[in-house]
Amino acid sequence: MGRYRRRMYEEYGQEFNNDERFEMAYKKVKRIKGFYSHLKIYIIVNIIIIISNLNRDFVGFRFQQNDLLDFHTYSTAFYWGIALLIHAFTVFGPDIFFNGDWEQRKIQKYMDKEASNTNKWE
Repeated sequence: MGRYRRRMYEEYGQEFNNDERFEMAYKKVKRIKGFYSHLKIYIIVNIIIIISNLNRDFVGFRFQQNDLLDFHTYSTAFYWGIALLIHAFTVFGPDIFFNGDWEQRKIQKYMDKEASNTNKWE
């Protein structure tokens, strides 16, 4: 058991009457943390790869124009980016942008806006 998880059990053990809910939430947080670690590594490694590919044919004080537009320079970032998108969909699910609460929140927002507009002139 990890240090953080043990501390959570000690501090909030009496509040978690259903251990399965805690386990599911803990696994979800670990998956999200894993995705953000993957994203961080993706950004760092691809910046290094792109800069090294551009510096390969560095002449004087300018880059070769062909290297900026060459697919080889960005191919790793492109294919790894596809894998990163797949990872995001597995972690956040297909409702990444429009989750279950989104529709309800939008309806409430427009109802509140309409109520404030009708009360504005009273």
